[in-house]
Amino acid sequence: MKKCNYYWCFIAVILLLAVTLSVGTLVFGPAKAGANEQLSKAPVLMKGDGTWNPDFLSDTAEWFSDHFFLRQELISAGNWLSANVFGTCGSEDVILGKDGWLFYADTLADFSYFEPFTPWESFGIANNLELMSEYVEGSGREFLFAVAPNKNSLYPEAMPDRTMENGKSNWTVLFGSLEHRGVPYVNLFSAFRKQDEVLYFAHDSHWNSKGAALGADVINAAFGIKTEYFSGDFSKTEPHTGDLYEMLYPAFRDPEMNPAYGKALSFTHTGSGKSPDSITLQTRGSGQGRLLAYRDSFGNLLYPYLAESFGEACFSRSTVYDLTLESDYVLIELVERNLRYLITYVPVMPSPICEIAVPEAVSGTLRMETAKGKAPEGYVQYKGSLEEWTVPSEIFVICGGEAYGAFVLKDGGFAVNVPLGAEPEAVVFSGKRLEVQ
Repeated sequence: MKKCNYYWCFIAVILLLAVTLSVGTLVFGPAKAGANEQLSKAPVLMKGDGTWNPDFLSDTAEWFSDHFFLRQELISAGNWLSANVFGTCGSEDVILGKDGWLFYADTLADFSYFEPFTPWESFGIANNLELMSEYVEGSGREFLFAVAPNKNSLYPEAMPDRTMENGKSNWTVLFGSLEHRGVPYVNLFSAFRKQDEVLYFAHDSHWNSKGAALGADVINAAFGIKTEYFSGDFSKTEPHTGDLYEMLYPAFRDPEMNPAYGKALSFTHTGSGKSPDSITLQTRGSGQGRLLAYRDSFGNLLYPYLAESFGEACFSRSTVYDLTLESDYVLIELVERNLRYLITYVPVMPSPICEIAVPEAVSGTLRMETAKGKAPEGYVQYKGSLEEWTVPSEIFVICGGEAYGAFVLKDGGFAVNVPLGAEPEAVVFSGKRLEVQ
């Protein structure tokens, strides 16, 4: 009899919880997204074409699972119990570190050397950066590449104990190639490791405001501009909600604080974008020259210092780098974990005309097609793929008797931006010549 009572109590609790969540959703409205969540859209009974939606019930269930009352509170409580009682993480995107530190799970492959660059990737990234730097410098501007370190690359002692593969980090391999090719870059890994204090958040995947100040000083110095933001007054702090903390505990308040730069920055926004997350930010500062900076989320705390350092600046979060825009300085900032973006997206710039010896013998054929990617005005983009590529080699596309240097893409791909009207005739690489069909 007592066992039966337990069953009824359990059923009653489940029913009470279901009613509470359902009624709460109706009364207080649906729960909002936490962190960077993409929640399902509200279900519709009729489609846009006037027909019934056969997935209405499943869409409704999916919507309710994303929006029910107290969802964020229950997620936060469940993740807290998992972390503090069972020592496990409730999110596949977060790694529980030591002493309360949190790490982004996407950085684990870099940290453990589990996914080193393939020869194609290593060569391609360096090749593309060299093409970009040569184009920028050939137009009388200065080029600079900066890699924002993954947090666990700087503070490995806070990571949980894990098996490590032998080998070099991808950024070490890349920097060696850039050094050999003469591509201007800054080594932020070295700059941060020289500091005794922690310059990244424990609950966030990014550097804090003082770390961003150090990054700005190093970048400015490479451009020949002297700034001392890092040595400024950071005695005051301000509240900060870490992106990783918010993933785990969307309903809790993050106790971590951000060191605030004590001196007021005088730069102003001149465009419509004013939020650090804006796709494009245009600013006017107290320095000289025009900066064109392509940045990722690490630029949210970095850009104010750079905006102050230049007369004008444009900061873009686009992954397609338009290098034809007017500027005096060009900066590409990219976090370590996303270095393969450099062989994923084709920059907007003319492919350079190169002097090469074109082999007379034909080794085979391949197909090249016009691409949907953005090309400079008066140019068209073509893409192709080398299925039998083995040895890293520059790739040239012959159009109208001219050899155009190609951008290397992942999975054996390549692309060129050539003048309108020019059509690929052949591809030359590793001493081979392939006719284009």
